Amino acid sequence: YMQFSDKFVWGAASAAYQIEGGAFEDGKGPSIWDHFSHIPGKTFNGHTGDTACDAYHRAEADLDLMRELGIKNYRFSLSWPRIFPDGTVNGSDGSGPAGAGLNPAGMEYYDRLVEGCLSRGITPWITLYHWDLPLALYHKGGWMNRRTAEHFAEYTAYVASHFRGCVTHFITINEPQCAIGLGMGNGLHAPGLHLDHRTLFHCWHNLLLAHGLAVREIRRAAPKAEI
Repeated sequence: YMQFSDKFVWGAASAAYQIEGGAFEDGKGPSIWDHFSHIPGKTFNGHTGDTACDAYHRAEADLDLMRELGIKNYRFSLSWPRIFPDGTVNGSDGSGPAGAGLNPAGMEYYDRLVEGCLSRGITPWITLYHWDLPLALYHKGGWMNRRTAEHFAEYTAYVASHFRGCVTHFITINEPQCAIGLGMGNGLHAPGLHLDHRTLFHCWHNLLLAHGLAVREIRRAAPKAEI
């Protein structure tokens, strides 16, 4: 049999696009998955995440179920374009103050989710990127563009500062090998690209750079957080 360490953390996990729904509500911007899933033939039976598990409207009930099940840790991802619809903290032209590109309704949803976890004795673990790149950034080159890594760092800095003292566990990028390999290598996932090896390695470099920059920002904003 397999024996787990006493330090092994048990819990539940989800991804924003896979469970939230509310894909076009309350000021949320589109992601590459919102676009990709609507292309005929790209998903099983044409399914989309428009509604999914409807977690955007059922957060309290879902958290109650977790408490009833005895779940003590919940890892969930934030939808980057729900918080910053065009992916940028300072607005699309970059000239506004920090947070100028913010969608308050999107941030309020995650505030309720974090507060709901804490009030039920559930530790929130935030994943900052689970593949749903803001479509606006994709149109500017996505992970082929180094600036996307910088935008990710700015988004991370905002989130880490906002949740300082409330959230103490962060995951930067979920399964980068899938985000790049399946999304831009064989085209099975959003955005559905088939890039040559040289361009693909540029994407890898920028995604790993995004991770490094995000780690630095979390350490600055929330020094006690685990990454």
